[in-house]
Amino acid sequence: MQDASAREPARWGEGLRFAFGTLSVLRVRVERWDRPTAGRAMTAAPVVGLTLGALAAGAGALVAWRAGGPLGAVTAVGVLAALTRGLHLDGLADVADGLGSGKPAEDALRIMKQSDIGPFGVLTLVLVLLAQIAALAGRFDASPAGGALAVLASATAARCALGWGCLRPVPAARPGGLGAMVAGTVPPAAAVAATAGSALLLAALGLLDGSSVLRLPLAVAVGLGCSWLLLRRCVRRFDGITGDVLGAMAETAATGTLVTLALMG
Repeated sequence: MQDASAREPARWGEGLRFAFGTLSVLRVRVERWDRPTAGRAMTAAPVVGLTLGALAAGAGALVAWRAGGPLGAVTAVGVLAALTRGLHLDGLADVADGLGSGKPAEDALRIMKQSDIGPFGVLTLVLVLLAQIAALAGRFDASPAGGALAVLASATAARCALGWGCLRPVPAARPGGLGAMVAGTVPPAAAVAATAGSALLLAALGLLDGSSVLRLPLAVAVGLGCSWLLLRRCVRRFDGITGDVLGAMAETAATGTLVTLALMG
């Protein structure tokens, strides 16, 4: 019989498979589907961000090197959307429709669950994608490597936001769905550790590129702050989180990170 210390790496392996299986198109076998595993998955989500971000960053940098920053930016954003099946973008649009409806929580949640996208969702998607592409175009124009780091930072910030959205005090807005599975599963210390580890890695990568050690971590912190504000608004408005809220938090963190890097120059 395995003791707890021997079993712990296997548990985190199960959580990592859960994370890749739910947050990406990469084909992995999810062996456990329960709340403890979901908590480990949301804690390990930055690993997914680093992986998908590296793939998108490489594609964007290659296109930027050959065809210029704007096309490189479009490529990076498109690759990230493809690698997630547009999951987070769909959540962002649904949350925008729910918040924009002005209806009580139950009606707003029903609007968010519908398959179509309303005017608030369309407008939000257009503005967010334009902001991401414009911010990345400037980074890729300045340096393909700098643009690649911006993509990596934004993808990592997006997945760090998932852990903060699933903190133990945060309730689920409704009993079913991914939101109910992951809500309240992440201890605050785990979210802090995952974010700090991601920030340290990005700081080291920033040094290799010759930029400030604080540049990328600061941009990630601002992006996470933006997603936290959205979380507070959604919890007050919907009485908790859903999978759509987590997707909206991810896109908000990514956009906040990219816009901050653009403003830093």
